[in-house]
Amino acid sequence: MRPTPNLLHRYANPGQFLRLARTLLPWLTGGAIVFLVVGVIWGLFIAPADWQQGDTVRIMYVHVPMAWLASSCYLGLATCGVLSLVWRHPLADLAAIEIGPVGACAAALCLITGSLWGEPMWGTWWVWDARLTSMLVLFFLYLGHIALIRAFDEPARGQRAAAILALAGVIDLPIIKFSVQWWNTLHQPDSITLTGAPTMSMMMLWPLLICTIGFTLGVAAVIFTRLSAAIHESRARQMMARSRLDRRDSQAA
Repeated sequence: MRPTPNLLHRYANPGQFLRLARTLLPWLTGGAIVFLVVGVIWGLFIAPADWQQGDTVRIMYVHVPMAWLASSCYLGLATCGVLSLVWRHPLADLAAIEIGPVGACAAALCLITGSLWGEPMWGTWWVWDARLTSMLVLFFLYLGHIALIRAFDEPARGQRAAAILALAGVIDLPIIKFSVQWWNTLHQPDSITLTGAPTMSMMMLWPLLICTIGFTLGVAAVIFTRLSAAIHESRARQMMARSRLDRRDSQAA
């Protein structure tokens, strides 16, 4: 077992992680509620409508955060894959099991809201646009990871195969990000970039950023809750297995 960096090694212990989760969960949950209430009210009722798209543009206050979270959660899966394959981090595979369904839901919501947004703008629910197609591929990668990590009777084999899939699928993330620059697509260019000023009104940008922070905190809270529950479930199974073994030993004696 290779040594992990100090911070990773510290929280490799399930007990340490549970203590961290108990500390962070109230803040994550409370922050998510506050940011989402402010962002949703601002975005849906206060922010101006777009001069071309009208009120349809308000879909972006869910669509854009879901696109961000779908990519971020998959990056989390890949990180868990590295921690599992290289350092044998005890919680990496358990975290991957819990992150996968959350990321798949984010990718599905991104596709659904994108279709709802695209129909009035493009006149169709779906086109094989570079960004839409690469996001659909990401959704299938999530489904493949969810199925593969549970596909073997021996959990370690499924976890290793899923970790390799997560690392291989990372190539889709830059394709999603840069598809509108690399190809001529129907999808509009990014309104927010690191190299230039935003191309949208600040009255629309601020609620979008607030909604993104709120959804991110909410997803973090969900993942922490799922992982904490998985750790408790694993401990309960181990205790039951030891109890059955002790009973058999006592009966044999």
